[in-house]
Amino acid sequence: MRKFLVVFALLALAAQQARASYILLPMDEVSQRNHLKAYGITYWVISQGVEAWWLLNYRGGSFCFEYTPTFEKECKTRGVSYEVIANAQFTNILNEIANPEVNMDAIKLEKAPKIAVYTPEKNEKGEEIQPWDDAVTMVLTYAEIPYDVVYDTEVLQGKLLEYDWLHLHHEDFTGMYGKFYASYHNQPWYRDHVRMMEGLARQNGFDKTSELKLAVAKKIREYVMGGGFMFAMCSATDTYDIALAANGVDICAEIYDGDPADPNAQSKLDFSQTLAFTDFQLIRDPLTYEHSTVDHNLGRNVDPEQDYFTLFDFSAKWDPVPTMLTQCHTRTVKGFMGQSTAFIKKFIKPQVLIMGENKPANEARYIHSAYGKGFFTYYGGHDPEDYRHFVGDPPTDLNLHPTSPGYRLILNNILFPAAKKKHQKT
Repeated sequence: MRKFLVVFALLALAAQQARASYILLPMDEVSQRNHLKAYGITYWVISQGVEAWWLLNYRGGSFCFEYTPTFEKECKTRGVSYEVIANAQFTNILNEIANPEVNMDAIKLEKAPKIAVYTPEKNEKGEEIQPWDDAVTMVLTYAEIPYDVVYDTEVLQGKLLEYDWLHLHHEDFTGMYGKFYASYHNQPWYRDHVRMMEGLARQNGFDKTSELKLAVAKKIREYVMGGGFMFAMCSATDTYDIALAANGVDICAEIYDGDPADPNAQSKLDFSQTLAFTDFQLIRDPLTYEHSTVDHNLGRNVDPEQDYFTLFDFSAKWDPVPTMLTQCHTRTVKGFMGQSTAFIKKFIKPQVLIMGENKPANEARYIHSAYGKGFFTYYGGHDPEDYRHFVGDPPTDLNLHPTSPGYRLILNNILFPAAKKKHQKT
């Protein structure tokens, strides 16, 4: 009798597993205990050659893929909440989503994008060259999503063509080293960084860091125009466009490049060369920790306790791209500061889509646009879980923030290139 019961139990379990055709990763606020690692699981699944579904606006933007014991074990190992559902249940979900009366859509994720992070290499001791961390590399590492590091030489050599997605670390593309001179020019890390960049410029045939950075910025623009996906945060947003607008005009003060800036630099800016911003004014004072009027930082009067931005709601069936990029378990996200904190709206080009804003402050925090055959996204601020991240502060421990809405927005951009191409409408 006992043997019969064991056999019966095994047969029942096998039948249950046969009916359990899919694994659903719910992404709502209540059901998911680790939103960030859920992206890593989904990335890992599609990297195995298995299609996944991104269920836009369904329970917070859930993910679904076929059931295997291996996939289930991985969810358990990484601490990601999941539900095992039968084929009929998944069909019902798709039917619910297909209803034209509901703002949902089901997007197939087909191929894991190859990711590059544009950031300085570590020094010969294996130490970080710059005394600050980067939100994107931290969340990629936490979510267990692989990436490669590239920097100026690799970009100029055309290595970006090997990648689907590029993140720009908190770089200063103007060649003014973050305009940290006033506060940090006597610090060893600052002097080491200047020395490294000047050497890197010479190695690549340039006389100045600003010339090197302009050439790199142009190469990145070519990459986007050719179909690449570019994501930037903090100072890598506005300084990138400033460098493109300057395009050979000397905007660097003598303390940065050894000769005076062009006194007529402002009138020589060419805003047709930029991706996102236009008609901004340069901040010419070399000792002011700000590059231009794009950034809503100087004179910004926002109570830290009230500093939130709101994500826009888009039509999932008609505007799948911004819908993907704004998937979250909340529409209100805590703000955070950086060298470039937010974008004053009047300096944003009309074709650029604002996806997140602090309306009372009249500022955009999260913007996106098609450019050529590719796309770019700019996200203001430094660290979504550290309101004021100062130079030298320790990195954020994402184990303490596994459901971070601000970090989810970064990961939306990482999975976006995996979407079936017909959904990447411009």
